[in-house]
Amino acid sequence: MELGKLDIYRLLDLSEEMWRVYIELSIDLKYNIGSQVIRSIDSIWANIAEGYGRFHYKDSVKFYYNARGSLWKSKHWIYLLYRRSLINKDTYTSLIENLEILGKKLNGFIKSIKNKTQITNNQYTNNNIIKDKNVK
Repeated sequence: MELGKLDIYRLLDLSEEMWRVYIELSIDLKYNIGSQVIRSIDSIWANIAEGYGRFHYKDSVKFYYNARGSLWKSKHWIYLLYRRSLINKDTYTSLIENLEILGKKLNGFIKSIKNKTQITNNQYTNNNIIKDKNVK
C-alpha cells in the first residue's frame, strides 16, 4: 500500500486549512505563533510518513506516537490563536473537530499496528516453542 492511501494520511487537508489561517496572519504573528502552529501540524503527517517508511512495526509505532504528540501540540497552538482572537470561533471549531477526527483515526491506526506486532511476536514465540519441543 502506498502512503497516500492511508486514511490518516489523506486527512492532510487539515494542514492546508491551517496554512490558509497562517497566510492571513501579520508578519510578526507569522514569525511567532504562526510558525509554531504550522510546524506542529505539518509534523503530524511528517511523523506518519516516517513511521510508514520504517521496516519494523515497533519502530513505526514510535513515529505514530510522535505524530499524536504533534497533534496535541497543534491543538494547543490553535487554542492560543483562538484565545488571542487571531481566528474566529468557526475556524477554531473546524480545526479542532478535524484534529479530533484525526486523533481517533490515529489511535485506531496505532492500535492496529500494535496488534500486528503482537501477532508477529506470538508467531515467533510459537515457532520457537514448536522447535524446542522437536529438539527433545
